[in-house]
Amino acid sequence: MLKPVLIISILVASFAVQARAVTIPTVLVGNAGNAADPRVMTDGTTGYGSVAFDYRIGTTEVTNAQYAEFLNAKAASDPLRLYSVGMGSSFGFGGITRSGSSGSYTYATIGGRGVMPVNYVSWYDTIRFANWLHNNQGSGDTETGAYTLLGGTPTPTNGLSITRNEGATWFLPGENEWYKAAYHKNDGVTSNYFDYPTSSNTVPTAQAPPGGGNSANYWPPVGDLTNVGAYIASDSPYGTFDQGGNLWEWNEALISGVFRGVRGGSFGDSSSLLLASFRINAFPAGEDADIGFRVAMVPEPSSFVLAALGLIGLVAYGWRQRRRA
Repeated sequence: MLKPVLIISILVASFAVQARAVTIPTVLVGNAGNAADPRVMTDGTTGYGSVAFDYRIGTTEVTNAQYAEFLNAKAASDPLRLYSVGMGSSFGFGGITRSGSSGSYTYATIGGRGVMPVNYVSWYDTIRFANWLHNNQGSGDTETGAYTLLGGTPTPTNGLSITRNEGATWFLPGENEWYKAAYHKNDGVTSNYFDYPTSSNTVPTAQAPPGGGNSANYWPPVGDLTNVGAYIASDSPYGTFDQGGNLWEWNEALISGVFRGVRGGSFGDSSSLLLASFRINAFPAGEDADIGFRVAMVPEPSSFVLAALGLIGLVAYGWRQRRRA
């Protein structure tokens, strides 16, 4: 009789799936159940950063190259306006061009900008990207999965009531998830947070990458986007890069019933906007040169692993029955 280890190896090989086009490097954000940050935000709110579970978050912002793969998979006609004309202008800090006509559009990164973060994305673009990841990329649906978007229009008919669905594997970070990954000191379930997402309470130095041990891309030295992760010695305590500077990043927060949250500051802002206490928002349908995003995930066992574990359980049961006979 086959041993369980051999069975699981056979099943893994049998159910192996083709490598996906887009790989999102992530880091683990642990210390589940950590306390919230007691500081008061610029808008008078408080209590951010507590997350009850472990999760993984993108090491960097989503890049132009990653988003171009998404467009090539899902935007040959682009009725959802996943592409913005601003992306096609490097002068406007974009990084993706579109060629062809509707029905046969193709997308490519602008030379030298493929590893820069994608911008000109609406909040709805970001959760559609998350749905696509959740649905295993390729022809995966953009309107269901981690989020449910209704209406089949660029701005969904349920736009202001969209929340994350139970069982989401890839998603846009919630505000607490984003905040914890950026500022929490990674020292247990404490309420200890840094002022800046470069593991520091001292203002980061604005300079070109790679910079020093506490630096970021904000105004004025660079005046443009930089490659994601370029400030190699200025990561957060959990190992993320560019949560301060480069681009503002969307999060799930619904603010004042109309806006969605953005955090972190951009290449065109002053250092004060990188602070943990600076909380701001934007119209979810807006597409701006200084806003991008990163994604997060909570891995779930795939169906073949669950099947394998079930089969191992049956085999183990059979062994026990044989030994009793």
